[in-house]
Amino acid sequence: MLTRPCWVEIDTRALEDNVRFLAGLAAPHADLLAVVKADAYGHSLALCAPPAVRAGARWLGVTSVEEGIAARAACPEARVLVLGGAFPGQGGDVIRHRLTTVVWETAQIDELEAAANAAGAHAVPVHLEIDTGMSRQGADAEGLARVLPRFGAGSPLHLEAVMTHLFAADEADGRQTQSQLDRTDEALSQIEAAGRHAEWLNVGNSAALLAGQSGTIAALAARYKMKALMRPGLALYGLAPQYDPAFGPEVPPTLAEARRRLRPVLSWKCRVVALRSVPANAVVGYNGTFVATEPMRLALIPAGYADGLDRKLSNRFSLLVRGQRAPLVGRISMDQAVLDVTEIPAIQTGDEVVILGTQGTETISAFDHAQAAGTIPWEIFTRIGQRVPRIAI
Repeated sequence: MLTRPCWVEIDTRALEDNVRFLAGLAAPHADLLAVVKADAYGHSLALCAPPAVRAGARWLGVTSVEEGIAARAACPEARVLVLGGAFPGQGGDVIRHRLTTVVWETAQIDELEAAANAAGAHAVPVHLEIDTGMSRQGADAEGLARVLPRFGAGSPLHLEAVMTHLFAADEADGRQTQSQLDRTDEALSQIEAAGRHAEWLNVGNSAALLAGQSGTIAALAARYKMKALMRPGLALYGLAPQYDPAFGPEVPPTLAEARRRLRPVLSWKCRVVALRSVPANAVVGYNGTFVATEPMRLALIPAGYADGLDRKLSNRFSLLVRGQRAPLVGRISMDQAVLDVTEIPAIQTGDEVVILGTQGTETISAFDHAQAAGTIPWEIFTRIGQRVPRIAI
C-alpha cells in the first residue's frame, strides 16, 4: 500500500561501519554492547539490531522486557540486556526469551528467582547495577549489602556483570567521572569481600568511549579480574559531540577521529504536495504568526508536530528543497507545515524535501534541530512519530 509521502531512511551500511569503528576504539581494552533501546533511538530496532550484530556487536541493550523480546526475535543469537530491569510479572518472559536483566533491588531478584525455579532454569545471568552518584537506578552501599547474599550457591541467578552509568562523561575536567569510577572501585571491593565475582564490568557510554576512557575502565576491571564492556548509544547512529568546550581546549584524538569517521544513519524526508502563490499581507498558518510582506510562493509538506517536527521550529528553521534552504513559515500544524520557496526556481509538486539529512551540499543535522528547539539530539530522533515509516536503504 502506498503511504503518505513522509518517511525515514535508515542507512544500515553506515550503521555497520559505525559499529566497526567504535569496536576498534574499544579494542583491545573492552567489548561492545550496542544500545538499541527506545526503538534504536527512533531509528527502528528491527532495522538496526541485525546490522549491529553483523558488524560484530555480540550484545544489544534495550530498555524493557518488551523491547528485549523484539530484539530476540530480530537477533536470535545475540545477548540481550534489559537496562531498565524486569517489572513484576515479567520474570517468565525473561526466562523464555533468554534475556539478561539489570537488577539492583531484592524484589527484582525475587521475581527472577521465582520464574527461574518455575522453569527449572539455572545460572540465569543478571547485571548488578551500582548507583555511583546519579541517584536513579542502582544499589548504594547499604542496598549492595542486602542484595549480595542473594547470589549464593542456592540461587538460580548468576552474577554475570557489575555496571554503573557515567552521567557526565562529556565534561572536560572529568571530576564527576573519576568520582564515579572511585565509587565503582569501592563497590567492587565490597563485592569481592563478600566472596562474589562477576565476569564483566559494564561501564561507559558513547561519550566515555569517544573521550578515550576505555583503557581506564578496562584497568579498573582488570584489578578485579573482570573484562570491560562499553555500551555506546548515540555514536552508533553517527553522532559525536560537537561542543568542544565540554572536552576542554584540546579535543581528544578519539573524538576528532570519530567526527571524521562516523556516518549519520537516519535521514528524514517528505515531498512537496501542493504549491500556491499568495499576495502581500496573506496570513499563513494558525493564529496568523506569519504575514507575507510581499508576493510569495509557498509549498505544503505532509509533516507536522504529530510526526515529530517540533512546533518550536515554526518561523525559525529551514528545510532543504532542491539543495537550498526553504524557511518554515507560519505555525507547524499537527500534520502539515508550509515552506517559503519564493527564491527556489522551478520547484514542483513531488519534489523531495529533506527534514533531517543531506541534499546536495547542504546538511541539516539532529544537532541543528536540537539547537533550534532547545533540546538534545536524542529527543529529536526518538520523537519522530511511529506513523512515519522507517525504510532500510
